[in-house]
Amino acid sequence: MANLSDKQVNDNYRKSRVDSRKKQWTDLDLSLTIHPIRKDIVPLRDDVAIGNALKNLLVSNFYERPFAVTKGANLRSLLFEPADHFTKISMRDNIKRVIKRFEPRVDLLGVQIIDKTDDNAYKVIVNFRIKENDIEESIDIVLRRLR
Repeated sequence: MANLSDKQVNDNYRKSRVDSRKKQWTDLDLSLTIHPIRKDIVPLRDDVAIGNALKNLLVSNFYERPFAVTKGANLRSLLFEPADHFTKISMRDNIKRVIKRFEPRVDLLGVQIIDKTDDNAYKVIVNFRIKENDIEESIDIVLRRLR
């Protein structure tokens, strides 16, 4: 068999295979789960890590992060506003803004805000698509007013 260069095509197509590699994302699990054998904190990986990062963005307020004072959805400041349609619009706009600006790995599909007046809370459901592998996910967050 002759020595084939990179530019020559071989008849054996099974050898000429292209593997797609998916980026691996990791994030710190804030529940600080300990690995039973390594005795180290277990990190979150891939889709779960992206969902966790998105959840952390939504529960963060302005001026909570040093050197990134506008990073966050600032939803806690809206919890003590009147429970009306204008507050829901403000919450939805803040969520859209923070995802568009600080989370380039996802496309936002929709935001649903449910007013739970009896519990002094809002339930926020965010539907998004992870750009890299085209998987649709959703996260649920309950924002509660404490009196």
